[in-house]
Amino acid sequence: MDVLVRRLPSVDYPPCWEAMRAFTGQRDASTVDEFWVLEHPPVYTLGQAGKPEHVLAPGDIPVVRSDRGGQVTYHGPGQTVVYLMVDVQRLGIGARAVVTALEDSVVDYLRQRGLDAVSRPDAPGVYVNGAKIASLGLRIRRSGSYHGLALNRLDDPAPWRRINPCGYAGQPMTSLAAEGLDPDRATVEQDLVTILAGRLGLTPRTAPPPDWYNSLPG
Repeated sequence: MDVLVRRLPSVDYPPCWEAMRAFTGQRDASTVDEFWVLEHPPVYTLGQAGKPEHVLAPGDIPVVRSDRGGQVTYHGPGQTVVYLMVDVQRLGIGARAVVTALEDSVVDYLRQRGLDAVSRPDAPGVYVNGAKIASLGLRIRRSGSYHGLALNRLDDPAPWRRINPCGYAGQPMTSLAAEGLDPDRATVEQDLVTILAGRLGLTPRTAPPPDWYNSLPG
């Protein structure tokens, strides 16, 4: 089965979130799965069970209450986000298996580049020497998944200090650049998407940005 890979240079979180929900709500058994690969301008998002007290000092960075799993996280420039709109029923897997595929794909990618990366059963995400390098959040609706993963390519620790990342006070964060790896966006995204598609048994096919993205102002 194919998965259409749509790369978006940069898009605000709210319209992207609404588009993910609309795509999932309208899809049927014949809808081709999609990955949206992108960056967001600075934003904090709170998951369904997210506690506002974990947002310590947002300042001028907007806070959005989302419908994904998990607590609070940060998105911004220098971070690659991959959203997965896949039919989990058609793939014959469940939500936990999708989360595992996300984590294992990032672990595989980082280990191929020489980093000893691991996942943790008590805290979703991927870690290098105890520091978090990738965050995960997912939602399943009508057998379709949306939301996905965020991998830190470049190191900007300041926004992370203004929250308790994923609900853990003092959780150290890291990035590809901080670990001495080339953070080139195009290369990172190509390699990561290839591994993730393979984990899910999908064949990636490059596709143009979706109509909703092309219709955004500016």
